[in-house]
Amino acid sequence: MTLPFFYIENIDNNSTVVLDEDTSKHVVSVLRMKRTEQLHLTDGKGHLLTAEITNDHKKKCETKIVDVQFTPVHARKISIAISLVKNATRFEWFLEKATEIGITEIIPLICERTGREHFRFDRMKNVLISAMLQSRQVWLPILYEPVAFNAVVEQSGHLQKLIAHCADENKKSLNAVVDKNCSSQIILIGPEGDFSKQEIEFAMQHQFVAVALGDTRLRTETAGMVAATILKMADF
Repeated sequence: MTLPFFYIENIDNNSTVVLDEDTSKHVVSVLRMKRTEQLHLTDGKGHLLTAEITNDHKKKCETKIVDVQFTPVHARKISIAISLVKNATRFEWFLEKATEIGITEIIPLICERTGREHFRFDRMKNVLISAMLQSRQVWLPILYEPVAFNAVVEQSGHLQKLIAHCADENKKSLNAVVDKNCSSQIILIGPEGDFSKQEIEFAMQHQFVAVALGDTRLRTETAGMVAATILKMADF
């Protein structure tokens, strides 16, 4: 039987872990778990702990670690740099799906045409945590505070650099250019209204390759999800 799965911020060398109040309440009051029952914990940094409940207190549930496993991070780093959108719910949807797919890091972009710059980091991180747990993963994607487009382009050290845009020019299909043997990749996804001509030119000057995600115009969050899927599926 699959054990219930929860997130803890940090793992130390202690054999006992006291769950935070929200997790304790869920374990004891919602799932009605009792002493000696087991659950899984992860810190989102590759560790998977099997823990046994030793004190089923509804605010400070105590557990004893009975097994520790570690899964190394995936050899290929996949980064999605994507513009913020006006509708925060749509951006949260993208974060959820990108996490489920297994993206390494997500960089919220502020572009010339970005219509929303307010960003609730804690809320967005919680979306990632929930999606990681739901998909039974032990690596939480790295989430950055919003970054200006030019800064991301200038500072990117990825070995394969891609930009998806809608301008009428020669572009190759993302499927055709993905290098599954490349250890680090980044793709830029623009805002509603697309990247400006100046932004596209700036990225190209910094060795970004223009790609297409299909023959239809996609919403920002949909484009991000499609790009994430294509990049990740190159592993299989």
